[in-house]
Amino acid sequence: MQKLKEANLYRSELIPIRGKLVERYNTCLVTLGFTPTKLTSFSIDGIGWSPEIAAEKETIFYLNNGEANSHCIIITPLQDKLPVYNPFHSYDKDLMKLVFKTHKEIITDITTDAAICVDFDQHIDVFYEPLDVLKYKDVTIKFRIINNLEQAKKEQLKLIELFYKDTNFIDEKIHQQLIASAKKYGDLRNRKVHLEPITFTTDSFYTRAFGGVYVLRNFIAPILIFEDLKTYKEAIKDTFYDVLMYHISQPQLIEKLRDHLIIECNLVEEVTEKRYERIKKYIFSEYLSTANHPINAILDDKMLFKSYLNKIDIQARKKVMCVERYIEKRTINPLTKIKDIVADDFYFSLHKPHSSLRANHQDLIWKLLVNIAPKDILFLYWYDKEEFYKQYKNWQETMKDWVISTIKNELVKN
Repeated sequence: MQKLKEANLYRSELIPIRGKLVERYNTCLVTLGFTPTKLTSFSIDGIGWSPEIAAEKETIFYLNNGEANSHCIIITPLQDKLPVYNPFHSYDKDLMKLVFKTHKEIITDITTDAAICVDFDQHIDVFYEPLDVLKYKDVTIKFRIINNLEQAKKEQLKLIELFYKDTNFIDEKIHQQLIASAKKYGDLRNRKVHLEPITFTTDSFYTRAFGGVYVLRNFIAPILIFEDLKTYKEAIKDTFYDVLMYHISQPQLIEKLRDHLIIECNLVEEVTEKRYERIKKYIFSEYLSTANHPINAILDDKMLFKSYLNKIDIQARKKVMCVERYIEKRTINPLTKIKDIVADDFYFSLHKPHSSLRANHQDLIWKLLVNIAPKDILFLYWYDKEEFYKQYKNWQETMKDWVISTIKNELVKN
């Protein structure tokens, strides 16, 4: 991962945590029912998740109490607008945006000397079967401040009220109680230490529960798309809910999504886009494992590209050029069928969210599409970084160079 780190493409926006902040983080872990970390320094993302602690605990989602109960730790207001690198739900980043939009000023105040435990309460204590994901609706975001700061303020205000009553100002016992409270918590009179719960309403979303499930609402009928085959086979036995269910690998899924105006694809238009060139080059790279030249040079140099295109076997060559071959044949014979010429994974990778979808739905569908056919390395990096990192480890060094260069060039343009 060193090349990605040097290119600022690997978790580059994490916040370092050390010293007193480690103590506060551990207090939050214990408050949430987890064991503290033994690390003396680590880094966190926008939701308070740490890759170092995840490695220490040997579990990615160590901030979850089961799949139905996810949490967040807020240590610093600097977490505002940070990426959520390993979200359990596709809407986790939206949850954090709402939290800081609603309570930014109070969070800034509290985190000067405390930390905040956050519970994303989906009103589901535990999952029992896959279709329980349909119960997701309103998420109540609840807050708990460590060290009982809110209760300490109430008690301090009572002491102050008692101090001013009658002749209590000469009572040394009350003096000592006030001094002890001030030493421990500071002057809490004007501190804002209460965070009202917030309600977030879900619509379509992705959850990693049950091996990964896409829940598509707001369409003709609810659609569930399962990443785990065993979970899918269990779910289709349930006849209680009136929903459409697919496994992510089923070819008919793409057709159904087009029928519901969720995705679209016009190959004549797509072939003119830069995305098409990226996908074609990536598919070509899959046949270059024994190349004598660096893969990045072959993909970026037109002469080398043509040279190696003519070196691979005819079936591989047909796949790399299948879209252009289809368009050419279609101009001669309009009855030419896509499925007879274009490889499924190539065709699926060229689909995009339907233009009528709202922005948040488009992001969700992009994530779905790059999981169905992960052939566009830029969109895979944008919409599923963890899958991108997993695939990156298996690429040859010169392929990694091409991927990094491609992504960096696009990020500069955007």
